[in-house]
Amino acid sequence: MQTRKLGNNGLTVSAIGLGCMGLNYHRGPAPNRKEMIALIRAAVERGVTFFDSAEVYGPFTNEELVGEALEPFRKDVVIATKFGHDLGGAGSRGSDGLDSRPERIRQAADGSLKRLRLEAVDLFYQHRVDPHVPIEDVAGAVKDLIAEGKVKHFGLSEAGASTIRRAHAVQPVAAIQSEYSLWWRQPETEVLPACEELGIGFVPFSPLGRGFLTGKIDETTTFGDNDNRTSLPRFTPEARKANRPVVDLLEQIGAQKQATPAQIALAWLLAQKPWIVPIPGTTKLSRLEENVAAAAIELTPDDIRCIDAAVAQITVEGDRYPQAEAERTQR
Repeated sequence: MQTRKLGNNGLTVSAIGLGCMGLNYHRGPAPNRKEMIALIRAAVERGVTFFDSAEVYGPFTNEELVGEALEPFRKDVVIATKFGHDLGGAGSRGSDGLDSRPERIRQAADGSLKRLRLEAVDLFYQHRVDPHVPIEDVAGAVKDLIAEGKVKHFGLSEAGASTIRRAHAVQPVAAIQSEYSLWWRQPETEVLPACEELGIGFVPFSPLGRGFLTGKIDETTTFGDNDNRTSLPRFTPEARKANRPVVDLLEQIGAQKQATPAQIALAWLLAQKPWIVPIPGTTKLSRLEENVAAAAIELTPDDIRCIDAAVAQITVEGDRYPQAEAERTQR
C-alpha cells in the first residue's frame, strides 16, 4: 500500500483508509463485534494504516470497537476521531445537536482517549461547524490539547473555505474531511483550492456514494429501518434509477482497466491530488480487499479527461441530504 501525506506536519497515512462508522452504526442491524474487530485487523494486515471513527457513532461504541481492534497495532496506525455533537448529560446545550464549546471539546478528547485506548488522538476533527462557537475558539481549544500532548493533529469536517482559513490561522489544519466522489463534486469549487493553497490534506468520506457507485444498488434495493440512506433524497427509487448512468460509466471504464466500478471511483479520487485519501467503509472482507486494490490502479490524464467529460453530460438527481441537514454543512 502506498502512503500519502495529510497536511504539512508529517501526518503520513495509507493511500486508502477505512471509514469505521458502518461497523456498528447507521447501516442496518449491527454486525457481529468480533467479526468487525477481525475486519479492522485484516485491514492492517493489508496495509491500511488510517482508521476513522467519531464519538457520536453509537454514540461511543464505535470508538470502543476501534480502540480494542487497533490496540495491538498502535504504533503502526493513525486513528482519527471527531467531536462537536451535543450528546446530552450535564451542561447539554440542547439546541441544534451541535456543541463545540471549548469545555465540551476537552471533555470529548478525554472520553475519546479512554475509549480508543490512546495516549494522544492522532487526528481530531470538528465533526460539523458549530455556528454558536467562533471557529477561532474551536481551533484554540484544540491547539491547547496539542500543547498538552492529548492531540497530535487538528481537522475539520464539512467546513467551508472561509472557515478553514480562519481556523488554520489559529492552529494549522492537517486535514479536511468532506463528502467527495464522482457524484458529489462541490468541494472542487472552493474547498480543494483552499486546501492546496494552505497545504492541507483532504479526506473524502462516502467516496463510493454510500455504496451506490459500487453498482450493487438499484431502484429495487431495500434498506433496513435504521439505514440512514432511507432518508436521503438521492436514494429514493426514482433517483437511483435516474442516476444509473454514473454507474454505467464506471462499469465501462472498469471493463477497460479490468477493475470494478468501485475501484474506478476510488482510483479517480486518488488521481485528483496526491494529498487526497479516501476512507471507504465496509463490513465485508471481500469489499475491503477490493477497495485496497484500487490503490494500484493508475488512471492516465486521458482517462481522467474522458471520465470528466462523460460525467459532465450526466445530471445527478436528488440532494445528498434532506434540506435541514444540508443547511448545516459547508459553513
